[in-house]
Amino acid sequence: MKVSIGIGGAASGRKRDFDDQVDYVVEAEKLGVDSVWSAEAWGQDAISPLAYLAARTSRIRLGTGIMQISARVPAMIAMTALTMAAISNDRFILGLGASGPQVVEGLQGRAFKAPLTRMKETVEIIKLAFAGEKIEYHGKYHELPLPGGQGKALRLSQPGNPNIPIYLATLGPRALEYTGAAADGWLGTSFTPEHAAAHLDYLRRGAEGAGRSLADIDIQVGGTVAFGDNLDALVEPLKPAMAFTLGAMGSATTNFYNDAFKRGGWEAAAREVQRLWIAGKRPEAIAKVPPEMVIQANLLGNTEMVRNRIRTFRDAGVTTLRVAPQGRDLAEKLATLGRVMDLVRG
Repeated sequence: MKVSIGIGGAASGRKRDFDDQVDYVVEAEKLGVDSVWSAEAWGQDAISPLAYLAARTSRIRLGTGIMQISARVPAMIAMTALTMAAISNDRFILGLGASGPQVVEGLQGRAFKAPLTRMKETVEIIKLAFAGEKIEYHGKYHELPLPGGQGKALRLSQPGNPNIPIYLATLGPRALEYTGAAADGWLGTSFTPEHAAAHLDYLRRGAEGAGRSLADIDIQVGGTVAFGDNLDALVEPLKPAMAFTLGAMGSATTNFYNDAFKRGGWEAAAREVQRLWIAGKRPEAIAKVPPEMVIQANLLGNTEMVRNRIRTFRDAGVTTLRVAPQGRDLAEKLATLGRVMDLVRG
């Protein structure tokens, strides 16, 4: 099992802590971490931090976790990915996602409509560019070149590179099936290994329908890692983030994260937390998050408990464990990460 980490996020840049993030990644590379993923959300963009890290590191792979397909036209995504692969000595991984209606419609001013169809079309156009072919495409939402204008089908002036991996962050059943059929990896969330089938069954179905197997896909998922003997004390600080995921990551009618947890055995809790959050009762929503839900979605406890959680994720089919090590400062985060790496190797 490999290990990955993340940087950035919705609140990224707030404390001007980029130097710490760079130090974190540089040291993580020394510890043997396989890849680092840059979040975009509504904070830092996904590419700029990775471009800088490409010059500060030599081995760790650099992935976007994720680039939002609604924020860029497909050709620009392809150009950016090809550039990143070139400057990083082919360490770049293109991670894509549809984001959600609040970001897409509220921040980017685009309709959150048919996200899976848009994802498929985006990936197909990107693969044309990666293959070094002329980019001519006739889809429902993308038409290249634009009909009736002066454009013509163009081939990018950069050399093609069909070996750039494409990972997709998907959650809905049909989107998971598409990921299994078309992607090199899955960037998973809203996952508990106890209910892995809620995600992996769809990935497997898509893979087998395309003549592949689940083993052809890097299953990348994990959670927060925190060591301690008082499990309750480790769980409580994570409840607000779980409540936010269930209640705010999307709209009242479209929340793929909430839907995934409902499929994964937490329907009653997911519905109640979302209801309270949308009603503005955030403390009550946080209080309704079941402790066991937090425990199953993360890696918490003493050394033996965390070791058992790692084993549980591995046995469920996770091939890359994505960890968010806890710590009051950079030194503590790295110490936690070092312990995790030792446990994974063990």
